[in-house]
Amino acid sequence: MLDTAINIFHQQLQTSIASGKTDLTLVLSTLNYLNPFRAMNSGRLGFAWITWILKSGYTERDRYLLAGKVVQLLGNEVDTHPPKYFSPKWVPPLLGFFSLSEKFHTRGHLPVTGFTTLRILSCHIVDGDFGPTLLPILASTLLQDHPLQSRCLALKIFHRFTPGWFSRQMQIVSDEDRGNLLRAVGDPFQSPDLPLQYGQPEGTADCKPTMAAVALVEFASSDLWRNHLSRSNFNSFEEVVSTEEGRGIALGCMLNKATHTWSEFLRTPAKIVAAIRRLEELQCLNTAEVAILWAWTTGVVNMADCDGWRLIERVTLEFYQTHGIGRLTALTRHVITNNKAIEGDHMEFLLQCIHHEGSSRRSESPSAITKRAEKHLISSRVSRVCQLRRLHHLFGCGPATWEEMVAAEGVGGEVDMSSGRSMTIPILPTD
Repeated sequence: MLDTAINIFHQQLQTSIASGKTDLTLVLSTLNYLNPFRAMNSGRLGFAWITWILKSGYTERDRYLLAGKVVQLLGNEVDTHPPKYFSPKWVPPLLGFFSLSEKFHTRGHLPVTGFTTLRILSCHIVDGDFGPTLLPILASTLLQDHPLQSRCLALKIFHRFTPGWFSRQMQIVSDEDRGNLLRAVGDPFQSPDLPLQYGQPEGTADCKPTMAAVALVEFASSDLWRNHLSRSNFNSFEEVVSTEEGRGIALGCMLNKATHTWSEFLRTPAKIVAAIRRLEELQCLNTAEVAILWAWTTGVVNMADCDGWRLIERVTLEFYQTHGIGRLTALTRHVITNNKAIEGDHMEFLLQCIHHEGSSRRSESPSAITKRAEKHLISSRVSRVCQLRRLHHLFGCGPATWEEMVAAEGVGGEVDMSSGRSMTIPILPTD
């Protein structure tokens, strides 16, 4: 009965919006008490209303105010009862409203609805073909001096939209616009001073700069993006991954992104090598080393891929010969040490790898795939011994001379290049 009433209201509202004359402000305000989206268990109606309003004959100011009422309703519902289903088709009306709201933020209107729009997008946006529309919006809202002061939300949207940045639609975007986006991203760990709420910066609870920095590593592997990156994009990340703990966190974020957001993340030896080369050019050596750890320790490169491993071995050898054999202590530890903190993520990632490589086994049951992943995880632990032998062979050493070579070069430590200076970091025990 309630569904019928809501659908009748929905149809009448469409007629009223189409006229472009009816004052709907009071009607939409009243909906705060009726919660039609909760009754329908979907925000589908709200996104349809925004679309109608934006295309209506109302003045630009009225379109902004009316659509803003609907955005507030959607924001309230997302906060209390997140919808179970969010369609990519609902993103364009949100982006359309945000573009309109940008005009009114500069005219003294409170930017509440713009912030709410970003909040809704940050909860859901992971894919789609609307990169060219999203890019200028993020290039603006990521700036430190944007009126919304919503850089954390914008960074979250940026890294959750990773698949879209590498879609065919992005090829029509100009080099200037792509450069503007990465300049706006800047150093993901740098944010403006925000007003405090309950003693914490407001709006930063979901801020995950490491995920944004990890996304930039993928950008370094892309012909479309790599030349728009700069050293400043990785300044703070270089400091983070100069430590054992930081490298473990970074690898965990990379596994998370490859599993849940972008299945193509540094998926091939060619992409890994391209990323390492570009990061070297930028003098982001700690970040480049994390990409090397990714290749050697996660199982992303199949052990049977001889050609792929030749590429990985070549870039690894050249990297450490150029930048210091002493840095090999980090790679050695990660090869022979099981990082329990990321083991769950690793299992999910290996499942993803098996799905990715198993196109010829589409008839395989989920349980069979899981068992294969478990075996793959066990074999990856066993293969650590093989990987260590591979490293020894690559550098022309045996187990005994390996430690001597690394210690002689590193003087008992690693060379940290994050700030253009040398510093000694104690070598942790590997047992």
